[in-house]
Amino acid sequence: MKKILAFVFVLISVTAFTQQKTRPNILFIPIDDLRPILGCYGNTVIKTPNMDRLAKRGIVFNKAYCQQAVCNPSRASLLTGLRPDTLQVWDLYTDFRTKLPNATTLPEYFKKNGYTTVGIGKVFHNIYPDSASWTEQMHVNGFPFDPDAVYTDEPNLSLIAKKKENLIAANQDRRDQYGIWYIKANSTEIGSGTDDSYYDGAQTTMAIDKLKILKQQGRPFFLSVGYYKPHLPFTAPKKYWDLYNESEMPIASNPFTPKAAPDFAMSGDIELRNYDDQHDLPKPAKSPLSKKRQQQLIHGYYASISYVDEQIGRLLATLDSLQLSDNTIIVLWGDNGWKLGEHNSWAKQTNYEIDTRVPLIVSGKNIIGKNKQSNALVELVDIYPSLCDMAGLPIPSYLQGKSFYPLTSHPEQAWKQAAYSQFLMGHFIKKEIGINDKMGYAIRTQQFRYVEWYEWKEGVRGALLAKELYDENEDPQENNNIAANEKYKNIIKTLSSSLKLSN
Repeated sequence: MKKILAFVFVLISVTAFTQQKTRPNILFIPIDDLRPILGCYGNTVIKTPNMDRLAKRGIVFNKAYCQQAVCNPSRASLLTGLRPDTLQVWDLYTDFRTKLPNATTLPEYFKKNGYTTVGIGKVFHNIYPDSASWTEQMHVNGFPFDPDAVYTDEPNLSLIAKKKENLIAANQDRRDQYGIWYIKANSTEIGSGTDDSYYDGAQTTMAIDKLKILKQQGRPFFLSVGYYKPHLPFTAPKKYWDLYNESEMPIASNPFTPKAAPDFAMSGDIELRNYDDQHDLPKPAKSPLSKKRQQQLIHGYYASISYVDEQIGRLLATLDSLQLSDNTIIVLWGDNGWKLGEHNSWAKQTNYEIDTRVPLIVSGKNIIGKNKQSNALVELVDIYPSLCDMAGLPIPSYLQGKSFYPLTSHPEQAWKQAAYSQFLMGHFIKKEIGINDKMGYAIRTQQFRYVEWYEWKEGVRGALLAKELYDENEDPQENNNIAANEKYKNIIKTLSSSLKLSN
C-alpha cells in the first residue's frame, strides 16, 4: 500500500511539474493613452511595423472598449477583472486595495499558479504599484517614479530648473520616492539623445536582460512591460519625428462638440492645458487651435507611438532569439483612447467612442487564428478570464468579464450584445470649471452608443440629468446626439434597461 501511495504521489508531482513546464509564458504590454491608430487598424500614415507584425501573428480586436477612459480606473478594472462600480475606483487617487484589499489581481493569480511574475514600467497606475502581484517589481535607476514627463533637451531642462528653484524658494518639496524632482515643462520635445535617454527605451533594455534570465530559469513567466508613451508630454528621439512630414499630418474633421450633447460631457479636457506651452489651449466649446499647432501635437503623438513601436520590436526580436516565441502569449492593449482634436479636445476622460475604444492585439501560443480581425464587442475587463482560459488555468467565478478566447479561432461568431463604460465627470476638474460630480454610464452595441448622466455624491447615484444617443452606422464620429428624437424612444428604453442591469 505504501508503495502504491508513493507511486501516486510521484505521478502527481511529475504531472504537475510537466504541466507547469508546458504552460505558456505571458508577455503583457500595456501602452498608455494609445488609441487604435496603428497600421493594423487601417491608419496609412503612422509607422508601426512591429505592432503590425505582432497583429499578423494573431488577432486584432476592432471593437475593444475600456471600462473608464482614464488610467487608474481602467487599469484597476482590467487587472482585477471587476467593473469600476464593484471596485469603487472612479478616479486617479483611489488605490483599489483600500476598497478591496483581498482582491486577487491578474498577475497575482498567475503567481499563485506557479508563474514567475515580473512588473516593469506602468502596469497599475503609476502611484499605486501592487507588490502582491509580483515576484519582482523593477524600475530603471535614475528616472522618476512616474517617468512620463522626462526631458533631455533645452528649453525643457531650463524650464524645469527654473521651476525647481521656485519650488525650493517656496519651501515646496516635490521629489518622488527616489529623491528625483518630478516637474512638467512643455508638451513636446524632439530629443537629441538615444532611445534609452527616455524611460521606455531604458526599460526595454532592462526587460530584454530579464527575459534572458527568465529563459535560463525555465519556469513559466508573466512579464509585463508597461509603456508610458504616447502619454503626454510627446517626447521621443528626433529619428522618430523624422519619420513624418508635419505639414502633412491629418487633422480631425470634427473639431466641435457633439450637437445637443450636455455641456458638461466634454469637461474632462484639461490635461494638455497644464503644460507650459499649452496654457492658452481653447476649451472644447471655443474655436479650435490653428492647423499648424494641431499638426505639431499630432506629429508628437505619432512620433511617440513609433518610438514605442521600436521598443516592442526589440522585445519581439528577443523572444525570437531566445526561442520563446512559440510558447508565449502576447497581449498588447491600450488603457483608453485619446482625442487629437476630435470634438475640439486633446485628452481622454469622456464616454465617447474616441476615448473608450482601445487597441487590443492577442497573438502567440494557443492563438489559432493568425492575421485575423474580429468585430465582436469585447472589453478590457475580459482580458483576465481570457488569459486564464488561454493558459489552461481555472477562471475565477467572481470575474465580471467574459473570456474571448473562442474568438481567437472563430472571430466571426456571435458574441456580446454590448460593452459598458462609465466616467465620473467633475471629479478631476471641479477647481477648473466648478461643476459638481456627475456619473455617466455608457452602453455600446454594434449600432448605438447610449449614455445616461446622473448626479453623483460620495458614490451614490442621484437624479437622471441627461441622455445621449448616437447611431454608429449613420454618425460614427458621434457628432449628433439624437436622444431627443421620438423615433428612438423604444431603442432608448431597451438600451436603458440593459445599462441598469450592468451596474
